Amino acid sequence: MSRILLGLILAALPWVASAEGVNSGDGAWLLTATALVLFMTLPGLALFYGGLVRAKNVLSILMQCFALTCMVTLLWVVAGYGLAFGDGGAWNKFIGGGKFLLAGITRDSVSGTVPESVFLMFQMTFAIITPALVVGGYAERMKFSAVLVFSTLWLMLVYVPVCHWVWGNGWLMQMGLLDFAGGTVVHINAGVASLVAALLLGNRRGFPQSAMPPHNLTMTVTGASMLWVGWFGFNAGSAVAVNGDAGMAMLVTHIAAAAGSLSWMAIEWFKHGKPSVLGIVTGMVAGLGTITPASGVAGPMGALAIGLTAGVVCYLSTQLVKRVLRIDDSLDVFPVHGVGGILGTFLAGVVVSADFGGKGLAEGVTLGHQMTVQLIGIVSIGLYCALLTFILLKVTQALVGLRVAPETETEGLDLGEHDERGYIL
Repeated sequence: MSRILLGLILAALPWVASAEGVNSGDGAWLLTATALVLFMTLPGLALFYGGLVRAKNVLSILMQCFALTCMVTLLWVVAGYGLAFGDGGAWNKFIGGGKFLLAGITRDSVSGTVPESVFLMFQMTFAIITPALVVGGYAERMKFSAVLVFSTLWLMLVYVPVCHWVWGNGWLMQMGLLDFAGGTVVHINAGVASLVAALLLGNRRGFPQSAMPPHNLTMTVTGASMLWVGWFGFNAGSAVAVNGDAGMAMLVTHIAAAAGSLSWMAIEWFKHGKPSVLGIVTGMVAGLGTITPASGVAGPMGALAIGLTAGVVCYLSTQLVKRVLRIDDSLDVFPVHGVGGILGTFLAGVVVSADFGGKGLAEGVTLGHQMTVQLIGIVSIGLYCALLTFILLKVTQALVGLRVAPETETEGLDLGEHDERGYIL
C-alpha cells in the first residue's frame, strides 16, 4: 500500500525528472516561454510597428513580420539551428555544425533537462524576432523582395554566428561574456543593422521636413502591451529551467520595464510640457531591452537602476539620431534596442556583483576583468554586424534592388507592393 501511495505522489509531482533526463517542470515552462516569445513577434511587434507607420504602409509592416516568421522557421530547420548550437569541431569557437535538416533530433533527444525539440523551438523564436526588429530601420521604403533576400543572408551570416559565439560555446561564451537573454545577440545586432540600413537607404521622402506621426497609437499600445507580457518568456525562459534564475529574471524584467516607462515619461514631460502615450510605451521597450542581457544576474535594485537609466539614455539617443544627426531610423530601432543592448550588456558586468545585489561574479573573476569582457563583446559584435550588414545590403541591392520607386513610396507600400489597403473606409 505504501509503495502504491509513494508512486501516486511521485506521479503527481510535475518537477520530477524522467529516466531520460527530462524534467517535466522545466519542459512545461519552456513550452510556455516559447509561445510567449513567438507572441512577441506575432502579434506584438507587428502591431507595435504597424501602428507607428503611416496608414498607407501598415500592411507592409504586418506582411514583413509575418513572412519573416515563416521564412526564418525554415532557415532554422535547414541549417540555422545546427550552425548556432551544433558542434563545429575545430571551428567551434566561431561556428557550429551538424544537425542539418534537424538530423538526429527525435522525440527522445534531450538538451539539458528539456526535450531538444523544445529547446530548438525556443531558440527559433529568438531568431525570428531579431530580423523582424530590423524592419523598423528601413520601414516604409524597402522592397518586399529585398526584405526577404537581405533577411535570409543576414540571419545566416550575422545572427547565427553571433548566436554561436555567445550561446553555442563559441569564443565569447568561453571568455565569460554575460548575455543572459540577448543584449548582444538580439538587441545590439538588430540595432546596428537597422542603423546601417537607414544610412544606406537614405531618409524617407519628406523626412525630416514633413511630420510623419504614427497613424494608430491604439494599435501601437496594444502591441507594446503584448511585448511586455511576451518578454517574460524571452528573459525568464532563458533560464531553461524552473529555478531561482527564472524567477528573478521575471521579477527584474518587470521592474526594469516599469522604471524605463516612467523615466522616459518624466524626461519627456519635463522637456516638452506633456507626457505622451508613445513616450511611455517606448520607455517600456527601452527598459525591457536594456535589462535583457542582465536579467539572469541582476537583483531588484540593479534592475531598478538599469530601467531608470535606460529610459533617460534611450530617450536622449532618439533625439540625437532623429533631430541632431537627422538619420531616419524610422522606428527608432538603434536608439532604443541598439543603445539599450549596449547599455545593458555593459551594466550586466556591474550589477552581477553581489555588492549591487546581483548573482555574484564567477570564482576568480574581478569586476574589472568582467567589464573588459563585456566591452570586448559589445565592440566585436557591433563591428562585425555593421560590416556584414553593409556588405549584405550591397549584395541585395545588386540582386533585386533595395528601395521602392519614388511613386510607390508616395502611394504607399500597401498598394505598391501588395495591391491591398489596410483600411477601406
